[in-house]
Amino acid sequence: MSEFEELVDAHYQALYRFAMSLSRDSATACDLVQETFCIWAAKGDQLRDRSKAKTWLFTTLHREFLSMRRRSSKFSEEPLDEEAAGAVPSPQEDADRQLDGQRALELLAALDETYRAPVALFYLQQHSYKDIADILDVPIGTVMSRLSRGKELLRRKMMAEPSSAPKNILQLQDPPLRHHHG
Repeated sequence: MSEFEELVDAHYQALYRFAMSLSRDSATACDLVQETFCIWAAKGDQLRDRSKAKTWLFTTLHREFLSMRRRSSKFSEEPLDEEAAGAVPSPQEDADRQLDGQRALELLAALDETYRAPVALFYLQQHSYKDIADILDVPIGTVMSRLSRGKELLRRKMMAEPSSAPKNILQLQDPPLRHHHG
């Protein structure tokens, strides 16, 4: 197997999920990943430290997404398709958790890209703050603040519909006051 094939095998799924979280469209996500690997084929040999290939690929994909978005006058408002994003469904016996996960992905897809990208990279792709900063080309402090703000926006949206809010979030609320008459 060639080095290029190994690289594709190692990173295709994660790149696709990231592209899907950004574009919210399966065809666009496929195009972004394909373009990322085309750019690697043309320029990847310029990367001196091969251990940085993953970060390079995610950075390139993010830049391609931003470039495509600038060129396009339309931005898809379709909701994130969890199955196409490669998300693993929760066990059937845990229906509440599955609904919470689906709702969280829906709400993540509705976040502004400024917050959606770092949240998706951190929680869905398990990148470090430094990797996210490199990929998004922003300082680590910006990554941290966008993650914090993104989490807060997601939490508020989950709380806006208590029936779909995770039980552990609901438990953080103060219990209602009870008046005892004696």
